[in-house]
Amino acid sequence: KWTTKRIDCQGRIITPGFIDLQINGAFGVDFSCDIKDKESADQCIRTVGRGILAHGVTSYCPTVVTSPPEVYSTILPFIQPRKGGKDGATVLGVHVEGPFINLEKKGAHPTQCIRSPTEGFKSVREMYGPGLKNVSIITLAPELEGSMDAIQGCVETGILVSLGHTQATLSEGEEAVRRGAGLITHLFNAMPSFHHRDPGLIGLLTSTKLNNNKIQGMFNICFQDGKYQFGQQQIEVRGDEAYVAGTSTLTGSVATMHKSILKFRKSSRCSLVECLEAASLHPAQALGIDKTKGSLNYGSDADLVFLEPADLGVISTWIDGRMVYEANCT
Repeated sequence: KWTTKRIDCQGRIITPGFIDLQINGAFGVDFSCDIKDKESADQCIRTVGRGILAHGVTSYCPTVVTSPPEVYSTILPFIQPRKGGKDGATVLGVHVEGPFINLEKKGAHPTQCIRSPTEGFKSVREMYGPGLKNVSIITLAPELEGSMDAIQGCVETGILVSLGHTQATLSEGEEAVRRGAGLITHLFNAMPSFHHRDPGLIGLLTSTKLNNNKIQGMFNICFQDGKYQFGQQQIEVRGDEAYVAGTSTLTGSVATMHKSILKFRKSSRCSLVECLEAASLHPAQALGIDKTKGSLNYGSDADLVFLEPADLGVISTWIDGRMVYEANCT
């Protein structure tokens, strides 16, 4: 039963809960290799879900990177969407990144597991197996054989298609958008750089064909310095970045959502509102859930974050109107 309670916010900022569309792992957990059954899945989701509450994340997509088919068949059925609360942030569905990516832009993804969706959406169904029903986002390269049919099939099934790890031209990117793709994974990374003859996927930023879609670029892995298992191979964390162990091949950042927001604000010089919307409203719009998440509008889920105005530090995190995390303030 709900009751009305007045809270003194003491001049702090109230923002919609942050939504992270790609978390490969955090706090010692790797979603691509640590899940063996329902029990281990629940433990992994609790560990990550509770940990990210301290960083203002109220909803997220656990992410599984390029893996053999048997790994998807094992993992995906156990990562089901679930409502958030004190046990952790809301799970919005799985983000599968690969294996339908370009070998030339594979980054840290294992070569032996990369495939083309030669039979379109049929290849997608066969690769991910029965756990496909738990998938919310698929990252793929649109120039591969069968990708356009795969994109259309995913969209018709209600799965958001994100373009990434690709050599696609601008025209191929635009065709993917016409088929329903609505996102770009880690923009500027694992894709050709901007060129005056063909700007590639980067050119979609100014293309009217992607005018109403949002760009996803946050890639959060919360590990300390050291070596860890990452999907099918080992990575090495050095400072704020992670690499394939023993190489200079970047696998992503190790920034928290809070650090990512601060860096984005500093680099882009955007307004505070625009900065916070990039971590809340925009991912909600991309997933088509902005009626209930990503804003403070009447009727939305009461997923909130209280921030310190000076440094945007997280004071407390709320899901469905209930406080699920509070910083140790002195």
